[in-house]
Amino acid sequence: MFNRSFNRLFLATTLALPLVGFSIQSALAEAVSFTLINRTSRALEEFYASPPSVSSWEEDILGRDILGPGESVTITIDDGREDCLYDFKGVLGPAPDGSVGRGALIQSAVEVCNGGTYEYYE
Repeated sequence: MFNRSFNRLFLATTLALPLVGFSIQSALAEAVSFTLINRTSRALEEFYASPPSVSSWEEDILGRDILGPGESVTITIDDGREDCLYDFKGVLGPAPDGSVGRGALIQSAVEVCNGGTYEYYE
């Protein structure tokens, strides 16, 4: 009797383990969101977020939009990865008076899994 019950329990546990692993994997790969604020005097024309393990920048998250001085936007990263650290690259447009051209601000290994706020300053 004990042997038969043990075999059933073992079989049920064995069949359920892949489902538990799948659930944990899904939970770890959930989307993360944070607020991006442009605290510069220039428009943020492009914004990229890529894991440090990726050798090139991925797509411009802002797309055709820009983030003007003092503006903010909620950024959601939903790339199916389990990474909490991302490298950020923001491309600023030229100064309104023409004194400064376009420029890039890069920040490495930013923790995004806790949400929060990320700000660009000049």
